Amino acid sequence: MADERDRTASERGQVPAENAHAAGGREGSADALEQLSTRELHDRAVRRAERHLDVRFFWSLLQMIPAAEAASGDQGEAAYDVQHAKGVILDVLRSGDGQLAEALRPLFLDYLRKHPDA
Repeated sequence: MADERDRTASERGQVPAENAHAAGGREGSADALEQLSTRELHDRAVRRAERHLDVRFFWSLLQMIPAAEAASGDQGEAAYDVQHAKGVILDVLRSGDGQLAEALRPLFLDYLRKHPDA
């Protein structure tokens, strides 16, 4: 028989930590996150990624910024970012502002839902 520690959280009838927010068990619940401003989502996601040295999140943010800029109507900036890595890094620093932040809102929500400790 399998040891209790070998069973998954769902087999034990528990909500996995990464899904705890979806069950409404934390301040970071899906409904609570939806109520936050895009700037707050950005700030919480970036702070959490900084604390945990989450390069994957920053990489996904860097990958999405040119498309988000294009979607927000800034074609010139999107083309520049594809050609110049410095532009992309600067974009990360300002990704919580204006239309760019609104276009990136789904990324912030997704990240914070996966990491309810943010």
